[in-house]
Amino acid sequence: MNRLPTPAAATSFPTPWGDLDLTRYPEDPRELLRAWDAADEYLLRHLAGEADSAQGEALDLTGRAVTVLGDRWGALTTALTTALAGHRPTQISDSHLAQQATRANLARAGADPAAARLLTTRDTPPERIDVLLVRVPKSLALLEDQLHRLAPAVHPGTVVIGTGMVTEIHTSTLRLFERLLGPTRTSLAVRKARLIFCAPDGSADPGPNPWPHRYALPGDIGPASGRTVVNHAGTFCADRLDIGTRFLLAHLPTAAPGDRVVDLGCGNGVVGTAVALAAPGAELVFVDESHQAVASAEETFRGNLGPDAPAEFLTADALAADAVPAGSVDLVLNNPPFHSHQATTDATAWRMFTGAKRALRQGGELWVVGNRHLGYHVKLRRLFGNCQTVAGNAKFVVLRAVKR
Repeated sequence: MNRLPTPAAATSFPTPWGDLDLTRYPEDPRELLRAWDAADEYLLRHLAGEADSAQGEALDLTGRAVTVLGDRWGALTTALTTALAGHRPTQISDSHLAQQATRANLARAGADPAAARLLTTRDTPPERIDVLLVRVPKSLALLEDQLHRLAPAVHPGTVVIGTGMVTEIHTSTLRLFERLLGPTRTSLAVRKARLIFCAPDGSADPGPNPWPHRYALPGDIGPASGRTVVNHAGTFCADRLDIGTRFLLAHLPTAAPGDRVVDLGCGNGVVGTAVALAAPGAELVFVDESHQAVASAEETFRGNLGPDAPAEFLTADALAADAVPAGSVDLVLNNPPFHSHQATTDATAWRMFTGAKRALRQGGELWVVGNRHLGYHVKLRRLFGNCQTVAGNAKFVVLRAVKR
């Protein structure tokens, strides 16, 4: 099978079975962040018997049901798929972007698109797992939830190996593996990466899964005051209302019946739910790249507005063309993230802003809340030709840009 051309943003990922050209998704030649790191490389070297932790013995994966949890940009899944002819690993990810990257990287490596089974964190887990490879996520809550969900498929013979950078693996991480699966130890650090070895023995008692969390909103935030919010594991600020969102709620624009309003990067959906409560008849669209977040937003909205209130719930990259038609939206509300895993970047915010402009009708508005120091007003003026500061305090600003 022919390989796809290597894009400008690709990086060469050295694996024991040959180098792979990998890229993040969406491909952006200006984005210099790699689609892999030393933790991915360390795990693959261990599997091939090339790391000190493997003591020179490769792990035989023949005939074993392999599941990869939390693969960030498809590096692990692509490497395993291309190295093991005829083998079909299962990838489980909360990230729409990670799975799109996996598809693109598999195609670039010349693999059949169906060579790996891609599941989301909301899908039914595999019935049996013989090898569980875990890329430790930033969110300990998401790891807890997923290990709870996967525990029934793990058996005493399952090989469980986690990987992450030293800064991502804490005592609480190891205790979680130990409590939910079985005895756990770690490797020595190599290039600031570490492996986690867990040996399920059937003695662990995970108890009930504590997720999702629910809490009541404060009583002084307008239409959503006192309403219940649902938070699946991994959703931003799952145990409280974050202060940026609270500031936006205090300055929400008024929507009219029939307006199509997008809660972009919706998280648990509290902003869009507040708009719907204040403007019955408005049509809400909730968009996030996290499957956990979209599930949270849907439960929050339906729990407060009922099953028949008009709304869509989309897992997508910002407001990409395949998510929302151009010129179909009256109002976009956005609290953009400025981190991608451990890296600080404005690439996501820029895609959100450009996607919002494409999706808005003439006269439609984008409202953004962000940390004052991020300087979003500069980007919005460059993109829209205008930007108004609606409100500000020592930490945050609410900005308004109009499509003309």
